[in-house]
Amino acid sequence: MEKYHQENSSDINLEDYLSAYEGKQATVRDLIYDRNRKTESLNGLWHYAVDQYDTCIRQHWFEEVHFDAKGNTAPVDYSFDEWPVMQLPCCWNTEDEKYLLYDGSMIFTRRFRYQALAGERVFLKLGGVNYICRVFLNKEYLGMHRGGSTPAYFELTDYLQEENRIIIQADSTRRPEQVPTENTDWFNYGGIYRDIELIRVPKTFIKRFQMALVPDTQMNKIRAQVKIEGAVSEGASATLRIPELGIEETFPVSASDGSGSIIVKLPEDRVCLWTPEDPHLYHTELSFGEDTVTDEVGLREIRVEGRDILLNGKKLFLRGISCHEESVENGKGLTDEERLENIRIAKELGCNFMRVAHYPHNERMAQLADREGILLWEEIPVYWAIRFRREATYQDAENQLREMIARDYNRASVIIWSVGNENADSDERLAFMKSLAERARRDDPTRMVSAACLVSFREMAIADRLAEYLDIIGLNEYMGWYTPDFGMLTKLFENSNPQKPVIVTEFGADALPHHRGSVQDKGTEDCQRYVFEKQIETLRTIEYVKGMTPWILYDFRCPRRTSIIQGYYNRKGLLSPDKKYRKPAFYVLQKFYRELAENWK
Repeated sequence: MEKYHQENSSDINLEDYLSAYEGKQATVRDLIYDRNRKTESLNGLWHYAVDQYDTCIRQHWFEEVHFDAKGNTAPVDYSFDEWPVMQLPCCWNTEDEKYLLYDGSMIFTRRFRYQALAGERVFLKLGGVNYICRVFLNKEYLGMHRGGSTPAYFELTDYLQEENRIIIQADSTRRPEQVPTENTDWFNYGGIYRDIELIRVPKTFIKRFQMALVPDTQMNKIRAQVKIEGAVSEGASATLRIPELGIEETFPVSASDGSGSIIVKLPEDRVCLWTPEDPHLYHTELSFGEDTVTDEVGLREIRVEGRDILLNGKKLFLRGISCHEESVENGKGLTDEERLENIRIAKELGCNFMRVAHYPHNERMAQLADREGILLWEEIPVYWAIRFRREATYQDAENQLREMIARDYNRASVIIWSVGNENADSDERLAFMKSLAERARRDDPTRMVSAACLVSFREMAIADRLAEYLDIIGLNEYMGWYTPDFGMLTKLFENSNPQKPVIVTEFGADALPHHRGSVQDKGTEDCQRYVFEKQIETLRTIEYVKGMTPWILYDFRCPRRTSIIQGYYNRKGLLSPDKKYRKPAFYVLQKFYRELAENWK
């Protein structure tokens, strides 16, 4: 009996129960080009259970063993189809008040039917699961993914049956070795909070398709690149079509690695370059064998020249605002209506630019920005005190960066990849962030690389060593709020002489909606308005500042913020959390941006 108990209770004494699940990890290599592909949604009602002690993966619930070695009924600690249900995708924190502050593991499961089609491969896409997910299908472990804000893909082809059970563990635990680490300045939403989809493709299919304007001053050529998965015969070719431009070009694909590329000269006087004022998109098709993919792609060139940012060869000032991916009702699981509302409010403010912080937002944000005409800064959560010496932490960060770049490469609205935010300037951090910047340029030489850096108060200057490796310097400074002397802001810029453009990525002040007082009363709308007025008074005179994204569009949840003014919210928003109320500082910034728009015409 004792031997039986030991054999069947190994999880009780098993200290390392996670290593068995580490081998199959979905990374950027597994991403599939799925824009406009026909998909089958697995959104809907899923059974769920809180699994705070990771019993599912300790005890291998996915094996569904209900009998012991002698065929006797064995007790189990789950009843999948009798658990309550949750509508996915969602953040569990907003679904039930009892889960509001829950950090940990939750198990989701459902059944689904599948009808096989000859000659196909099938993949599961999880658009976003915070922060680690592990996937099981029909008693088999398929793999895991790290990083809550980029998609994960798992091939199901060899495991699908007519009737299927899928189990997904979502683990929102904050850990010091993760990216982001355990300490952040935003709310830790957990769950499967983006779409769950099945993607059917031919056995040989287009895995990657990237297209962009060739980055040179001529702006008259495009480069298309393709990666094929599966058997590629000698002499095989792909075909690129852009009907509006009369383009139909065939180019070779390598039989050895499935890669191919072509540079196509654009017809003269027929090309409409993408801008926020005229966000023109071209319907584009790429075909290889039995597979065809489509996209709506804007053509534009973005680059730095000295201290200037040039869009299609014209000088650009980035009138921006920072924005978290959050709503009161849905947490991180925004709807398209909520994303469009954020873009609409930013445009009302006078913005042509948004910093979507501090992690990759849903891919729909960039797709909508392409259509609506708003430029984007996209960022990975290398945030605050990351474990910069740990190689596995770097690999996690680099993979999230590469997944973000691969996912949004074709989006004209995205002009800046950011490799992090507010890290102290140490040797370990410099090596870590420098490597990320170099990786971003290798994966995408058509965009600019930046990071949000801190002020050096010792030198009272922009003196971050990382700036040497960036195309644009991002600068977070809160003069007038954390540092009350506005004279220090003038001194900061006088002491700095960067030979590249600066975006002031953060400034601002907390203001509880409708709370009034003197400009010296912290937390009042009057103090916030005054901070914006004084910041603008200085920033408008600095020649090398070529953009700003004040912190932040609307108030958002944050467990660090416990004062009576904050009430577990960061109150630096220009709008209330429900976005129904605009604080007075909103109109101060709006007036300034409207003046800038007139001057930069």
